[in-house]
Formats: sequence, C-alpha cells, structure tokens
Amino acid sequence: MAAYEISFDPARIDLRATGDILKSSYWGKGRSDAGYERAFANSLCAGAYLDGRQVAFARAITDRTYFGYLCDIIVSPEHRGQGLGQRLVQAFIDHPELGGVLHWSLSTSDAHGVYEKLGFVKSSDGQYMRLTRAPSTSF
Repeated sequence: MAAYEISFDPARIDLRATGDILKSSYWGKGRSDAGYERAFANSLCAGAYLDGRQVAFARAITDRTYFGYLCDIIVSPEHRGQGLGQRLVQAFIDHPELGGVLHWSLSTSDAHGVYEKLGFVKSSDGQYMRLTRAPSTSF
C-alpha cells in the first residue's frame, strides 16, 4: 500500500479540488463553493495525502464532547480500494480531542460495508428522525 498521510491541518485542505470532487458525488450535486467553504470552516476536516497531494477528504460536525456526525467522506477515483475511507473515519474516532464522543453517525446510500467494518450499524431503533428541506438560496 502507498504511504498515505492523514492530516487534520485545515491549511492543507485543497478547497478547489475537494469542492470539485464533492460536487461530482451523488450527495454533492448542486452545492456551491461558498457553501463548501463555510461548511469546512465550521467542521473538523481531514485529508489524506500522497506525496503531498490531497487524494481523499472527510469532515465531522461535532461538539467534540458527546456527538459526531461524519460526512463528505470521499476518495479520488484513482485511489479507491486502498482503505482510505476507513482510515479517515478511524482517524476521527481515534482523534485525541474526540475521545469522549459517545455517538458517531453518518449517512450513506452505497458504502454500508465500508463502515460496518468499523462497527457502524444501520439504525432501525426508531429513535432517529430527519427533516429535509430545500436549500437556502444563499448557498
């Protein structure tokens, strides 16, 4: 396996490349660069790098105490199948500032097997609820 590096340094995130690959995903269609810039600034973000070039991204929306929601987990197509998505998720779970987070959640329509290997299970307990609304015109 190549020597990928995981970093939480926000200065290393390539906003342009990350926004472009996320906008090409099924969940990122219609999102804007301004929206991503704001979302990244208000989240804990991590990138995976190979020879200094960012090849994967993930972020967590978290209070850093009790709750963490993982989202925008994406790997460049040429680097998929290397376990980078799992490594990014594990890096959040193991992050020293997030050790007290008791509840991690995420949403996926196609990668359940990836996250099940890390202990995630499908929610069927009837507790989780969801509100989906049209996006604001400002983003």
